[in-house]
Amino acid sequence: METTRQSKISRLLQKELSEIFLLQTKGMPGVLISVSAVRISPDLSIARVYLSVFPSERGEEIVKNVNDNMKSIRYELGTRVRHQLRIIPELKFFVDDSLDYIEKIDSLLK
Repeated sequence: METTRQSKISRLLQKELSEIFLLQTKGMPGVLISVSAVRISPDLSIARVYLSVFPSERGEEIVKNVNDNMKSIRYELGTRVRHQLRIIPELKFFVDDSLDYIEKIDSLLK
């Protein structure tokens, strides 16, 4: 059960990370990364970020690259939200495959 503070911080992180990924993927034609959800721990120290990647075949590769560059992304996030948050949470990125799951269920129902 998320508290009000957790949900506010989750929305803030989702918005800022979406802008960061939008700027970073401008140099990569044919790739779209969106932040589908952010779940933050009760002590606000760890944020689990779920990324939706298009094309989905490159999802694992792109999330691995994002995890490798996590420190620079966290630094960029810190410069953007330094007036709203005292401590920037540790980021962990995961592939959000819910769209693929929905597509699979839809095809099975047909």
